[in-house]
Amino acid sequence: MRRCLLVCFVLALSACVGAPTRSAEAAAATPSAPAALAAEGAAPRDPDKWEADIRAFEAEDARVRRRPGGVVFVGSSSIRYWTSLDQDFPGVASINRGFGGSRVYDSLRYAERIVLPYRPRAVVFYAGDNDLSEGRSPQQVRDDFAAFAQRVRQAEPQARIGFVSIKPSPSRAALLPQVRAANALVRDYAERADGVDYLDVYTPMLDGEGAPRETLFLQDRLHMNGDGYAIWKHVVGAWLGAL
Repeated sequence: MRRCLLVCFVLALSACVGAPTRSAEAAAATPSAPAALAAEGAAPRDPDKWEADIRAFEAEDARVRRRPGGVVFVGSSSIRYWTSLDQDFPGVASINRGFGGSRVYDSLRYAERIVLPYRPRAVVFYAGDNDLSEGRSPQQVRDDFAAFAQRVRQAEPQARIGFVSIKPSPSRAALLPQVRAANALVRDYAERADGVDYLDVYTPMLDGEGAPRETLFLQDRLHMNGDGYAIWKHVVGAWLGAL
């Protein structure tokens, strides 16, 4: 009898030790928030990565008087390297707020510091290819841009926002299916949203075979040369002229 009771006790103790509690089972079945985000390309990985760039913009603003009604160009390196804005759009109070390597989320994060203070009449936005390169989905690109547009429009209801389509960079040709998907999602969103427009530079940057035009890019095959920016100037200029 004692031996039987001892065996039963040992079996019961083993079952209690081996079986996870309900909370442990739930924790095992549900990944932590950071892990779940990282699987899709978390943003921001380093929230302070561009703090020096943003502070430099603010220091410039302390020296230069900005009147309401200008046009803010914001986004990643394709905006940052667009150094001919004043010449390309004469008579337009252009404010370049591009910071290289940034993603859509990053412009959203810093909108209160590098977009909204200028009370712009229009915002020209470019980002998304860095997002896709880092593993974020076309849907995330669309959603982050929609959040950016809503934030700007909430503060400045009269402002129009132009999303410059993600360009077809030769160095990222493997990502073209995701680029096309992201562009299509943003275009569909812009068709429904008030004050938001989709500016197609993707199509004119393709050759007759539907491949990226190498002649529009620098040696790195990622950033554009003057010919590439000439296409952007034409597309964005037509949009600004119609506002």
